[in-house]
Amino acid sequence: MPKDYHQKIARSRVYEAAIVSPLEPADILSQRLKNRVLLKREDKQPVFSFKLRGAYNKIAHLSPQQRGRGVIAASAGNHAQGVAFAGQKLGIETQIIMPQTTPDIKVQAVKRRGAKVIRHGDTYDQAYLHMQALAKESGAIIVHPYDNPEVIAGQGTIGKEIDEQHPDPLHAVFVPVGGGGLIAGVAEWLRRTRPQTKIIGVEPEDAPTLHAALQAGDRVVLDNVGLFADGVAVRRIGEENFRLLRNTIKEVVLVTADEICAAIKDTFDDTRTLTEPAGALAVAGLKKYITNHQVHGQTMVAIVSGANINFDRLKHVVERYEIGEDTESLLAVTIPERPGSFLEFCHTIGRRTITEFNYRYADSMQAQVFVGIKFEDEERGAGKDAVVRALEEKNYPVVDLSNNEVAKLHLRHMVGGTGHELDNERIYRFQFPERPGALLNFLQSMQPNWNISLFHYRNHGAAYGRVLIGIQVKEEELGKLKEQFDKLSYNWCEESQNPAYKLFLK
Repeated sequence: MPKDYHQKIARSRVYEAAIVSPLEPADILSQRLKNRVLLKREDKQPVFSFKLRGAYNKIAHLSPQQRGRGVIAASAGNHAQGVAFAGQKLGIETQIIMPQTTPDIKVQAVKRRGAKVIRHGDTYDQAYLHMQALAKESGAIIVHPYDNPEVIAGQGTIGKEIDEQHPDPLHAVFVPVGGGGLIAGVAEWLRRTRPQTKIIGVEPEDAPTLHAALQAGDRVVLDNVGLFADGVAVRRIGEENFRLLRNTIKEVVLVTADEICAAIKDTFDDTRTLTEPAGALAVAGLKKYITNHQVHGQTMVAIVSGANINFDRLKHVVERYEIGEDTESLLAVTIPERPGSFLEFCHTIGRRTITEFNYRYADSMQAQVFVGIKFEDEERGAGKDAVVRALEEKNYPVVDLSNNEVAKLHLRHMVGGTGHELDNERIYRFQFPERPGALLNFLQSMQPNWNISLFHYRNHGAAYGRVLIGIQVKEEELGKLKEQFDKLSYNWCEESQNPAYKLFLK
């Protein structure tokens, strides 16, 4: 039965716990993008995330009998904090099931609110299934993070606030999407009060739940979702959420992890606040939308949904934001192996900031240079093209590695040389959930008769660990090797033909 969400939002009880978050101008971003950008600062909520609204509204509407049974939820972190906060405020026993990959800052925040935390699985879906089993045993009331009318209505109060805080016309409101609770609630309010305002969803490229559902015309289950923006790492859009969204949302912007990192930096520049990856998702989508549609002189809102970022994860953000911002490029350049060639090469690049300059002797005729170049704002986008043209005019072969994952994740941090004497070497890249023992389990799975000729592992505070491995394996053993890889249930791909490997490691 259709529900009157406009009325439910108006009668929401969120303000017993949440604040009316400010709608602030992002002056630096506005000037650069030539549009007026406003940030809806949900990171300023008591639990540093919008999730408090929906969680509290759901729990506050429980009957005394239901409250006595306690509540239970599955969450990657922010919903968990909202449920724990509500449970503590209302005196209700609370259990939270959290994936093993949840950033520790979120786990500790939930425990400080008095909730019982149970770690289970690597993804939200695995945690949710375990939560369902526990709820069936205990009789606790499930507080779903997005697929529930009271939760949707609680999140919808953000749309009501935007409406009240900015009475003038709005071109678009950009909303981060995971399970769809936030965008469903915001859209339900604004579609009545501002039918001319576009409601645009933003999702990571590796977790396009709403985008995939809209394309298919029905909810779909994604095979895998990325974990960098863990707050939106959901494999399927909510049922009630999609019912509301399928005829309301006309556009979803997909962004890369690097673009999210750049948006975290942009938000910091304007607010001096460090958002979590999902918290900066809407800003990343707003920027990409403006670039793709060449929009100028409009007023737009991006919902900054949360600021629960693990401090260790900042290493990854700092490392990648310049590529996401299009102000750094990674190039592989072949230059003559002769005196003065380095100087000539540097002259060709010009007076630009060099972020990396790696060289390893190859042979007496030529050398391979791995160079990172930083560009100023006025050269954004066009700077790389100008450098590549200048190098090619000097007959330097150039390979652009700016979007090459092996180059960005591994090669730029590795030392050593090429394996001239190696036979039957094949290169593979792995990704697995970062938790205690994960690397050991990976190494123990390798057959002792396979020689590991290259190995690079880097723990940089993200939700998943990454390994680049070289293995000497004969052609007739490839099938057995790949069977062993598949048993690990980790994401993997072969990189033996990757130009970064061929130029610098082979």
